Amino acid sequence: MMHLLRYITIASISMLLLPACNEPDAEAPAPQAKRFSPVVPGNLATAVPYPEHNPFTEEGVTLGRMLFYDPVLSANNELSCASCHQQDKAFSDGEALTSIGVSGKQLKRHAPALINLAWMKGLFWDGGAKDIESLAFGPLTHPDEMGQNLKELVLELQSQEKYRKQFRLAFGTDTITSARVAQALAQFQRTLISANSRYDKYVRGESGGHLAEQELQGMALFKQHCASCHATDFFTDNSYHNNGLDSTYSEDFEALAFGRGRISRQQQDIGKYKTPTLRNIQLTAPYMHDGRFATLEEVLDHYRTGVTWSVSLAPELQQNGNLGIPITQEEKKKIILFLNTLTDEDFVQNKALSNPY
Repeated sequence: MMHLLRYITIASISMLLLPACNEPDAEAPAPQAKRFSPVVPGNLATAVPYPEHNPFTEEGVTLGRMLFYDPVLSANNELSCASCHQQDKAFSDGEALTSIGVSGKQLKRHAPALINLAWMKGLFWDGGAKDIESLAFGPLTHPDEMGQNLKELVLELQSQEKYRKQFRLAFGTDTITSARVAQALAQFQRTLISANSRYDKYVRGESGGHLAEQELQGMALFKQHCASCHATDFFTDNSYHNNGLDSTYSEDFEALAFGRGRISRQQQDIGKYKTPTLRNIQLTAPYMHDGRFATLEEVLDHYRTGVTWSVSLAPELQQNGNLGIPITQEEKKKIILFLNTLTDEDFVQNKALSNPY
C-alpha cells in the first residue's frame, strides 16, 4: 500500500513540475465554479455531506460524469467506470465475479452497486477506502481491473483539449493531476442519490406510493427480522457483519476472504463484510460479496436454513441456540414483495446520471 501511495504522490508532484511553457499565462483567470447542493428526499437526509476540500460544483460534477463514462481511464482505453457500474442495474454489473478487466482474470469480489455513497463511512466490501476520493485509485490501478498507470493517465488527459478546458472550469487550472481526477469522480458519485421508489413515496405520503397489503406485511416482517443491519431508509447500518456464509477463511490473495478483518487486523472482524444497501435490490443481482446467490429467494433461503457458524457470526443470526432467521416460506415471499418496492425507476433513468457521450 505504501508503494502505491508513494507512486500517487510522485505522479501528482510531477504534474506540478511541468515546464512553465505549458501554463497558459496569457489566458484570463478561470471563471469561478458554481457551487450547488444536490436535492435530497426528506426521508433520506437533509443534505449531502462532502469534504471541505472538495465541495460540489456544477463544473466538477460535469467533469466527474465525463470521466466516469470515459474508457480513457483504463490502460487499454476499453473500460470505463461504467463498464462495471451500469445505470440500468443501479450502477452494478449483473455479474458475480467479472472478468472484463484489462488482464481478463476473474475478480475475487463482486462489483457493488453505487447508491447513496455520500453517506457511507467506508467503501469496498471491507471498508478499505475511507472516502470516495480515495476509492477511485483502487479500481483505476488494479492490474485485473482498469490497470492504469496514473502518470500515463494524467498525460493522456492533459493531451485532450476538452479535458484541459473542463479541468480549468472545475478547478481553476488546466493542469491535470490524479488527485483532481479523483475529486471530480467523487463529486459525480456523490450525486448518485436514490430515494424515490414506491416505498419512499409511501413513507412521504406522495402520489404513487401505494403499497399492497402483502407488501405492507412484508415491510413489517422486514423491520422485525432484517432492519437491525439494513437500518433506516438507507437500508444499511454502514457497518460490518459476518452473515454466516462460510465457516473458514482462506489466507490466499492477501487474506481477501478475511473481509473487514483484512483491514482492521482484528480476529473478531474476520469474515465480516460491509452491509450493502437494499435499495434497488431487485436490479442488483447477484448478491453477497462474491455474488454467490443469483436470486433474492436464494438469499432468504440462506438466512432461513443456510447460516454457518463461526466465531465472528453476527449475534442477530444466533438466537435461542438456533442459527438463522426464523421465517416461513410465505413470510419469505412477503419480504421479497416488500424489497421489490425499493426499486427507484427515476434513479436508473435519470439523464443527469447517464452517459454524456
